[in-house]
Amino acid sequence: MTPSDAPHSRWSDLDRPPLNVPALRRGLLRPGALWTALDVVESTGSTNSDLALRAEGLAEGTVLVAEEQTRGRGRLDRTWTAPARSGLFFSVYLTPGDVPVERWGWLPLLTGVAAATGLARAAGVDTGLKWPNDLLVTVGGEERKAGGILAERAGDGVVIGMGLNVTLRADELPAPTAGSLALAGAVSTDRETLLRGVLRSLEHWYGRWREADGDAAASGLQEAYAAGCATLGRTVRAQLPGERTLVGEAVAIDGDGRLLLSTPDGLREPVSAGDIVHLRGVGGGLV
Repeated sequence: MTPSDAPHSRWSDLDRPPLNVPALRRGLLRPGALWTALDVVESTGSTNSDLALRAEGLAEGTVLVAEEQTRGRGRLDRTWTAPARSGLFFSVYLTPGDVPVERWGWLPLLTGVAAATGLARAAGVDTGLKWPNDLLVTVGGEERKAGGILAERAGDGVVIGMGLNVTLRADELPAPTAGSLALAGAVSTDRETLLRGVLRSLEHWYGRWREADGDAAASGLQEAYAAGCATLGRTVRAQLPGERTLVGEAVAIDGDGRLLLSTPDGLREPVSAGDIVHLRGVGGGLV
C-alpha cells in the first residue's frame, strides 16, 4: 500500500498536503526576526492551550501550528473544528513587556489587521474584520465567517491563536454563516504561502506597534483597523456581559480598541467586550 492509498495517511487527501516544516523554518526563522521557533504537530486539542501551558520561560516568537485541532477554542468558550489540513490552526507567543499592559488589548485587533493584509497579498481575498476578532470573506454575495482570533494572557506575555478555513468545501461547512478562502475565490490556497504571509504581516504590524509603545494611533494600527472593519457603519446588536443587550450603529473604534455605538437615544456607548451581531449584513444576512 502506498502512502497515498493509506486511509489515515498524511497524504490521504492530495488536495490537502501536509505542511513542509523545514521550508517554513527557512522562510521565517531568520536572525533578528520576531519568529524564533516553529513546530508543527499532526493533531492537538488546542494550540493556544498547548502554548499557554509552556508559557513560563517560553521565548517570544514561538509558533505552534497544528494540522488538525480537535478542541479549538474561540471567544465565549465556543469550539472551532475543521477537517485535518483544511485550514491554518496556529498560535504565537508574544511578550510586549515594554508596552503598557493597558494597551495589550489591541493585540487581537492587530492580529486581525495583519491577517487581512497578509491574506490580501497571499490569497488575493478581501478579508473583512468583524469586531473584535472574526475574519470575514464574501461567498456568493454573502458575508461569511472564515476565521477567528483568540488572545489570552499567559506567563509574562500573550498567546494569540488563529483558526482560518482555507480549503473547506461547501458540504464541510459547520454552519450556513461559515466560509473559506477557497469558496471566496482565493487565487492561492497553498497553506505554506498563506502562513508565511500572515506571520510576516504580523511581525510587521507588531514591530510598528511596539515602536510606538503600543499607541494604536501613532503606529497607524487604529486607522488600519477602522479601514478594514466590516462592523463600522452597520446597525449591530451587542450582547454584553450580564445579559445586557445594546442596539446601535457602530460608528468608530476608539483609542482603547473599543467599539463605539450610537444608540437611538443619541448617546455614544463604548463596548469593550461582547458578542456582536451585524443586523445589516451584505446581502441582508446576519453575521
